[in-house]
Parts: sequence; C-alpha cells; structure tokens
Amino acid sequence: MNLASISENRNNEKRIAVTPEIAKKYIDLGLNLYLPNNYGSHLGFSDDDYRNLGVNFFENEEELIKNSEIIIQIGLPNDNKLSLLKENQTLIGSLNAFLNKQKIEILKLKKINCFSLELLPRITRAQSMDILSSQANLAGYKAVIEAFQVYERAIPMMMTAAGTIPAAKVLVVGAGVAGLQAIATAKRMGAVVFATDVRMASKEQVESLGGKFLTVEGSENLETEGGYAKEASDDFKKKQEELLTETLKKIDIIICTALIPGKEAPKIIKEEMFKNLRSGSVIYDLAAIQGGNTVFTEVDKIVEKNGVKILGEANILNKLPLSASNLYAKNVFNFISNLYDKKNNKLNINLEDEIIEKTLIK
Repeated sequence: MNLASISENRNNEKRIAVTPEIAKKYIDLGLNLYLPNNYGSHLGFSDDDYRNLGVNFFENEEELIKNSEIIIQIGLPNDNKLSLLKENQTLIGSLNAFLNKQKIEILKLKKINCFSLELLPRITRAQSMDILSSQANLAGYKAVIEAFQVYERAIPMMMTAAGTIPAAKVLVVGAGVAGLQAIATAKRMGAVVFATDVRMASKEQVESLGGKFLTVEGSENLETEGGYAKEASDDFKKKQEELLTETLKKIDIIICTALIPGKEAPKIIKEEMFKNLRSGSVIYDLAAIQGGNTVFTEVDKIVEKNGVKILGEANILNKLPLSASNLYAKNVFNFISNLYDKKNNKLNINLEDEIIEKTLIK
C-alpha cells in the first residue's frame, strides 16, 4: 500500500506527521512512503535523510495524492488538496471534526475514510496513539515558559542580604494533561502553584505534583466516561467564580487550559475578576483558539487590561515543532500499525475495535 503525507501550510503549522525515524518504521512495516520535496527541511530533515531510508519523493503534490491509499496529516488539508481525494482513500490526522463538520461531510459523501485522532478513546491500549496527551504535554510546559518570560519579576523565592524576594504564585485553570504539565513545570522553577478543575479526580494528581487544589464547596464530579471535562451547572459556575475571585488577589501568573471537546472554551476569568489581579500579572490562555478562558483573550496578541497581560496563540506548538513532530509521528504510526493488516496488505477497518470505531467519522 502507498502511504503519503503532504506539506502543511507552514505559516500556520510547522509540525510534520512523518519524521525520518518513523519513516523507517513505515517501510519496515511493508508500506511504500511518498513525500513532497522539502517535506521536513524547515526542521533540519533533508530529503536525503528520508531518501536513504527508501522514501520516494514527488515534485507534484497532486500526483502524490492520486497515487496514495493513505494520507496522514497534522490537520485537515486545504480545499484544493481535499478536492483531489478519491473514493476509498483514507485520511488520518487531527481533523477537528467539530469545527470542520461541513468539509468532512463532503469527504464522507465521496466515500473517503476519515480518522480524526483527537477522538481516540481514553483506554490503555490507545495511550501510545494519544495525540491530545502528547501535544498537550508540550503545550502545558511551553505555556509556563512563555508566561514566565513576559512576567517581569523573579519566579523562585530568593533570600539575599538586601531582603527576600517572594516566590511567584501561579494558578493553573484546568488540570488535564496540559494543566498537570504546567503545574510540574512551574513547581520545578520555584513557583507556588494552585490549581482548579471541575473533575474531582484531578485533586490527587495536582497534590502529587506539589500543587494546592482549590475545591469548590459542594463540588460535583464533572467528568465524562471518556475522562474529559463536561460543562458545569450554573450553580457550580457561580461557586467557582466566587472562589476564583478571592484567590486571584494573591496570584501573579495564570495558565488557562480548560476545554470542553467540541464546544467553545468556557469563560472562567470574567471581566470583573480583573479588578482583583495585581498590575504586572500575566495570563497565558491555551484555550485561545477555541474562544479563550478569559473574556479578553485574542489569538496571537498580547492584550493588556488593568496592567494585566493576556497571551494566547493559535498554535503554541509551532514554538516546539521538532519535539511535537517526534511525538505526533509516533502516535500516528502506532495508530496505523493497529489499522494495517500486513498479512493481507490492506486496512482492516474493524468497527468492533473501539479505537477504530471511535476515530472513524461516520
């Protein structure tokens, strides 16, 4: 079978879906791998790095698409490239099925198999394929680094002959994979860390990393069977708002990571709360691309309100493209290894397999 990956729009996406290390694994699996010229050159991977492993290159991406049964990507390709796909081809990536519903409906009508890996079930067997976890891990780390860079004071407590500088106080909103990595990173750098989440299971994880979990009085466990956060009730939101309003008086840096799959990000840091934040405080909003967890978040801008700087980027992983690509490529390879029937040289779309059933957009 022929497997290909086409170039992403590098203005928006610097990650790639196939690294040389993983290219070798695909070839060892028995697949023919096709790539466009200069596929990974921006990350320091020359065409020869791939060619020496047995990868074939195409100058024309249209020919590459037409000659491939499986196409793996980071995100959904542009309309021109999508129009080249034909019946029974398979498209695999982070297709964002909720935001790209109309485009994916067209692909389904053309009988193209679309697998969107952000829909992977949270089961043990799928952990090695979990793109959300691998990418969120890096995002949580980088968000802290970016926020600390903008914050104009020292992070750890420093005791000097001239006096003591207190440690910065960090609040992490949302204790999923990104939030937990943010907590761990902030703690390693000497900050005092607080965290909040609608899932009560997060309390033990936060405390194991040295963070203090802020518990909403009378909390309900707002966790889906799949392990994701679900939308809170109005009563919970009110109690959370009261808790945060008081907590923000002592916070220097906020890392926002709260997301609900398929929906706009919940607005957690309200306008009136900014009155309680000290001038010079920093907010990094990882939920920016889905509307943001603050009312003032704007994508790819630093917004300043009452002396508080709010940052949010469309794709923070563009600042760690090599690390992110290495992990993403491994995730996708593990998914294809589960999908590909090597003995019969075909894809085995077995809907009794929970991994395949959940990720295939039907």
